[in-house]
Amino acid sequence: MTDLLSLLLPARVDNRVVGSRVPLYVLGAIAAVSLVRSGIHLLASDGGAGSIAGMDLSVAGADGIVFAFALWGSSQLLMALVQLVVVVRYRSLVPAMYLLLILEILLRMLVGWLKPISLAHAPPGAVGNWVLLPLALLMLAWSLWSGHKTQPTSP
Repeated sequence: MTDLLSLLLPARVDNRVVGSRVPLYVLGAIAAVSLVRSGIHLLASDGGAGSIAGMDLSVAGADGIVFAFALWGSSQLLMALVQLVVVVRYRSLVPAMYLLLILEILLRMLVGWLKPISLAHAPPGAVGNWVLLPLALLMLAWSLWSGHKTQPTSP
């Protein structure tokens, strides 16, 4: 158990890949997609709320919805940048990034369940959660398993 914890939260953070490189490359791809998503939420005139998520923006308070989507885009941008920094410079934190990604997806799903809204169609992010969650779980397990097998044992 302590070996797995030390893989998730290493005492020394460096650019060393422990175990397979596949989770690293997948994290890079996830970060790239997140950059695009955040750009849409930040730069689209409706923040993607109507054009992508299918929200009715003809109602009172639509400006607040667009504002919230832009705020969400800024959070996505920060997460994507941190993921890219990990991919490029702090690779020993790849498992920790997958844990954060899993928690973020689960929290978004919880919010959707606790505060459901009416949409014209299922937004790509809601559908993507069901793809990204198992992928992130698989990559976390892979990074921990392969890192555990290749991590040098201490005397």
